[in-house]
Amino acid sequence: MPDEPKTWLVAGLGNPGPEYEFTPHNMGFLAIDRLAERSAIRVTRPEAQALTGLGKVAGSPVILVKPQTFMNRSGPSVRDLLARYELKAENLLLVYDELALEWNSLRVRPKGSSAGHNGVQSVISSLGTNEFARVRVGIRPEHALSGNADFVLASMKRAQRLELDPLLDTVCQAVESIIAEGVEKSMAKYNRRAQGLKEEE
Repeated sequence: MPDEPKTWLVAGLGNPGPEYEFTPHNMGFLAIDRLAERSAIRVTRPEAQALTGLGKVAGSPVILVKPQTFMNRSGPSVRDLLARYELKAENLLLVYDELALEWNSLRVRPKGSSAGHNGVQSVISSLGTNEFARVRVGIRPEHALSGNADFVLASMKRAQRLELDPLLDTVCQAVESIIAEGVEKSMAKYNRRAQGLKEEE
């Protein structure tokens, strides 16, 4: 009898409210919305200070999660949901924006530090470990050495909105690949070289 497929809690980081919807800092929420659409999952159930939806992605059971506590306090919600579904940190896949990566790039990682991302730091602090998979979605504008808070919370420019659809599809494909094939194979498939990024943050 084959092993039961692993259950994943796929959480996207963002800020609730329409004023934040299409800001670079909301890339995690946008990715969860697109993943839900691709997998016919409704992410509408309120639990543990989040909106959740249950279904299947790439043949495995998933809980899709959008914490509603604002980005910097996402950790307790993710921790409580893992506990509620009797899952461990190894079942978590976190999707979030990354200012150190250029717009339109992404990185798959098996673990790592927050690299200064307050939402990720909240999750690490709440779980007591940084050993969980993540998909980091690049949001740094072209020609910018680094971004700032004004940029990450400002609405995306028209050119970025046009590029958003294919980017979100690629993010979803990376998530589906991690669930179907594991993190290592997905890293080989999806990680792109990004200028100015240290190999180990």
